[in-house]
Amino acid sequence: MNLRDLKYVIAVSETRHFGRAAERCFVSQPTLSGQIRKLEEALGVTLFERTSRSVSVTPIGMEIVRHAKLLMEQADVIEQLARAHNDPLAGPLRVGAIPTISPYLMPLILIPLKRRVPQMKLVLVEEITDSLLRRLHDHQIDVAILATPVTEPELEAMPLFDEPFWLAHPRGHELYDKEHITHADLHKIDLLLLADGHCLTHQVMDVCRVRETPREEVADLQAASLETLLHLVGAGFGCTLVPALAMGGYWMTDSGIIARRLELEDAYRRVQLVYRRSFPRKAAIEALADVIRDQLPNTVKVLGRSRA
Repeated sequence: MNLRDLKYVIAVSETRHFGRAAERCFVSQPTLSGQIRKLEEALGVTLFERTSRSVSVTPIGMEIVRHAKLLMEQADVIEQLARAHNDPLAGPLRVGAIPTISPYLMPLILIPLKRRVPQMKLVLVEEITDSLLRRLHDHQIDVAILATPVTEPELEAMPLFDEPFWLAHPRGHELYDKEHITHADLHKIDLLLLADGHCLTHQVMDVCRVRETPREEVADLQAASLETLLHLVGAGFGCTLVPALAMGGYWMTDSGIIARRLELEDAYRRVQLVYRRSFPRKAAIEALADVIRDQLPNTVKVLGRSRA
């Protein structure tokens, strides 16, 4: 039994398919299947029940997969420790970012990061918060850029910036001529939201003092991306709140949208880097944080700057 065999077992348990597991491990299916059969023979147990249509994990297989993941995590820690000893900034840094941050932040930092830390290779994953947290716990990524607090004791957060919300509403909306927008105004608007799973949805609802899904005809227009949401606003279907970094988008011109900064104390979200406390290359995370802070526009409030 070796780490390679455990990697094959974990891949099959997660994909429930020998072909897809082989693709993930960059080997042929016969090679992967043969190694798993040898491992089963050596252990004297059946890890997977195989039929022509499906693959399922046996009860003892589930226990072995759980321990295999722990072993793979420890092997990863050993590799990270060795890399950190030589140069903590060298090698890949696997970064996850939520979809309402990644398209607006990454273009600002990729070139400056390459110039400042040329030995670092940024590997980017874009997924919703829950998926990124799972990846963090499974050691599939090293750090996540999130906009929600984390409470897990094994995770640590490094604040980056507070990002204000702007109100986006169609031209001719009843709020167009209102000089100061209040929480009461926001509570009454036709609120457009992203689909379930996006943390921005709950943040917008909190600012607008909405505790339930908006009325049915508006709730049916939930979008999978912020860009789609803004197209709906421009078409006159309702209003939404937009994070400040997205204010430089193409939609700001000739889109039928009016964007207005909200002068409300709680109309913002805090963006931070989240990583495992055990991650040995904290210097790499600090380098990433410094580049992010240095490239932020003045529409956000920078936090935790390590140098003048």
